[in-house]
Amino acid sequence: MRLWSLHPSLLDRQGLTACWREGLLAQAVLAGRTRGYTQHPQLVRFRRQPDPLVAVAAYLHAVADEATARGYRFDTTRVDVPEGERTRTAPQVPVTDGQLALEWRHLLDKLAVRSPERYAVVEQSGGPVPHPLFVVVPGGVEEWERAT
Repeated sequence: MRLWSLHPSLLDRQGLTACWREGLLAQAVLAGRTRGYTQHPQLVRFRRQPDPLVAVAAYLHAVADEATARGYRFDTTRVDVPEGERTRTAPQVPVTDGQLALEWRHLLDKLAVRSPERYAVVEQSGGPVPHPLFVVVPGGVEEWERAT
């Protein structure tokens, strides 16, 4: 499971669709609808939120917005909390600049192999931009990260 801290606009088609599927899986775990992945480290930051389901819904709605901008149709009825006041005002989740840098390098490595044309665009974009749910704070790689 990779719930990118990076803005969904940086992802290629495969990354965007995988992010959507994995976000839906995270939602199912947080809602108690599955027994798998319950200890997945990427869920830590969502569980720390006052309302984890609102936080993951805000995450998913931003992914769906990017999909719509690209002409894809992600079924937002699958998101437990509809887009609205609760998701638009969800507290931002802190992400360290070290985590964002690690994910940036990881994404560039993936794009270089899988989507060279997307790599060229993203690499020239000026650096990592966070997903709208996240706010960047100083720090190293997050303690829950397992890709180091």
